[in-house]
Amino acid sequence: MKTAPELLNTYLATIQDPRATAALFAEDGVLELPYLASLGIDGRAQGPAAIESFISSLLKNVPDFGFHNIRILIKTDDQAFGEYDVEAKVLSTGKIYKQSYAGRLVAENGKIKLLRESLDTIAAQNAFRA
Repeated sequence: MKTAPELLNTYLATIQDPRATAALFAEDGVLELPYLASLGIDGRAQGPAAIESFISSLLKNVPDFGFHNIRILIKTDDQAFGEYDVEAKVLSTGKIYKQSYAGRLVAENGKIKLLRESLDTIAAQNAFRA
């Protein structure tokens, strides 16, 4: 059974494969980016199918999206917290999306129950809006 830090590292490593990434989540697991609401974007997906769709949609516009400079700062069996970066071109605007994320993951029975990520909404707005 995977621990929270193992799940977080696997999530970060598989983000280019939405199906594999979504499979890490519990049936009622949630991927939540609450600060996207300030940009008019629903940043909450619940369940593997919705999470797969959310990630697939992102990758259509940012095909080179991937995490690097990963720092896992808190590691327990059921919780992990990390910071990680992205730098990739946004197809719809032609701009570079340069972002640092902070993510808190809660694990239950070897699956992701909750992954809540925060990000700089100004950097997102600058990259995704023409």
